[in-house]
Amino acid sequence: MVIIDSVRFYRPFWYCIRVLVPTFFNDSRRPVQLYVAVLHVLVTLWFPLHLLLHLLGHLSPADLMKNLSMSLTCVACSLKHVAHLYHLPEIVEIESLIGQLDTFVSSEQEHRYYKAHVHCHAKRFTQCLYISFGLIYVVFLFGFFVQVISGNWQLIYPAYFPFDMEKSPSLAAVALGYQAFCILVEGLQGLGNDTYTPLTLCLLAGHLHLWAIRMGQLGFLEDETASDHQRLHEYIEQHKLLMRFHHLLSRTISEVQLVQLGGCGATLCIIVSYVLFFVSDTISLVYYLIFFGVVCVQLFPSCYFASEVAEEVERLSYAIFSSRWYDQSRDHRYDLIVFTQLTLGGRRRVIKAGGIIELNLNAFFATLKMAYSLFAVVVQMKGI
Repeated sequence: MVIIDSVRFYRPFWYCIRVLVPTFFNDSRRPVQLYVAVLHVLVTLWFPLHLLLHLLGHLSPADLMKNLSMSLTCVACSLKHVAHLYHLPEIVEIESLIGQLDTFVSSEQEHRYYKAHVHCHAKRFTQCLYISFGLIYVVFLFGFFVQVISGNWQLIYPAYFPFDMEKSPSLAAVALGYQAFCILVEGLQGLGNDTYTPLTLCLLAGHLHLWAIRMGQLGFLEDETASDHQRLHEYIEQHKLLMRFHHLLSRTISEVQLVQLGGCGATLCIIVSYVLFFVSDTISLVYYLIFFGVVCVQLFPSCYFASEVAEEVERLSYAIFSSRWYDQSRDHRYDLIVFTQLTLGGRRRVIKAGGIIELNLNAFFATLKMAYSLFAVVVQMKGI
């Protein structure tokens, strides 16, 4: 049987948090506090702000769209990072709940399902994410070092700085180094942002299904350690943990996914508009097509796993009914009826982005439609 340890999938996430916010781990030394404050002022606050301030200048429509796509991406990354920092205590509790739920996996059927679905999906998703981030930043660092070696101090992204870089090569080098450093740090923020939500939704959907397997087997398997009625009470307690997990997850990803949906929709619209109206060379076309795909991939896993969670919540009542309740005592059947009523009420438990938009595959397609609608407006305005 496979070893059940879902918490280990969060290790890269906590590595990122340890680098970005070491004070969360009870390291209250003054230099560490200063490091966290400076890092978040320079990167989380100023980096997207200095990109947005540049947009206020007299830019051509092509430069405006080109810079706006990156500016929106950086603003969204910073907002999602701040939202995650605010919910870190709840994230710690969720990790504790996952550890408890892992200990309940016992039967061979549960282990097979965990290995074939939960473990496989979580591992495949995280590996793809880490490989994509790794490739992107290897290419970025290679291009950056080539630029430095060639003596080109042009900024990676046009942005506002409170000094004239053209008059001082040293200031231009400082500005270029600042942008490179911020992009690397934002990469850590983006890795944490893009890992947590899909991974946690995947684990929640998996544990809901594993609970349904246990519940459906109640009364059919011989158990010398406890009666079926005792097992029912144990499964009710496990259900409480799952609903607590669901509630905390809804809270921790609400703001993040609202930013994700809005930011991705606007970014997709800008990318398509820029490609159709201003891109003329093949290299730029390939770059922005890859960028378009990356934005879609960034949004799709969260919506997909959220749909799985909704489906598993719908099936809980059927799992209860599938147990061998008809051969049980009157008290057992009475408790089962009450419990079933509670799970039927749980069908109204939906995960919403910002408490407004229900998170599922429909939200993904709605975001694509929103991007198309914005694009249609841009086309109409250009025609005018």
